[in-house]
Amino acid sequence: MPAYPREELEAMVERWLQANRDSERDGTWARHLATMYTEDAEYSWNMGPDQEFIARGRKEIEEIALGFHMEGFEAWRYPYDRVLIDEKQGEVIGIWRQVAPAVREDGSPYEVAGVGGSWFRYGGNQQWCWQRDFFDLGNVKALFMELAADGKLDPAVKRKIAKLAKGQKLPGVEPLRHIGLLKKLRGFLAMARIVLLGK
Repeated sequence: MPAYPREELEAMVERWLQANRDSERDGTWARHLATMYTEDAEYSWNMGPDQEFIARGRKEIEEIALGFHMEGFEAWRYPYDRVLIDEKQGEVIGIWRQVAPAVREDGSPYEVAGVGGSWFRYGGNQQWCWQRDFFDLGNVKALFMELAADGKLDPAVKRKIAKLAKGQKLPGVEPLRHIGLLKKLRGFLAMARIVLLGK
């Protein structure tokens, strides 16, 4: 991985943060972010033990990652709390939060617990060539359940959850490995034994 001038990476990070603020302002993620990737960039995140999302190339990033997968999240905010820059490797880590537009009855925001972030690789010319998001999937699911229980889960998100629950494939989602139904059942029974019997 090539080294880059620190000032160049700092300028890229500032452009990225501003583009994120602009996206949050008007809810159009692809419009502000898509051009910040190289033509052959790759963008991915994990969706659990047996599947992963991956977009290959700027077109897929624009249409699928920032388009389809951001439907229902247009009004969410992703404020960055910390950014770490490694100019020697040309990489950046950004730590962010996921905050829903709705608030609870007590006035507190619906926010995913835990830590979320993005790991970027710089490709020169003020563009990322690789991005890997990470977040606590268990906490995301818990927040979605709370939003659903309170009648505040966006319809587009509900449709995607329903498709996943029925085993339908979402764009860009690829299997990691297949865990058979029998093995899942054995795992459930083993965990039940641990909970009930302590062994």
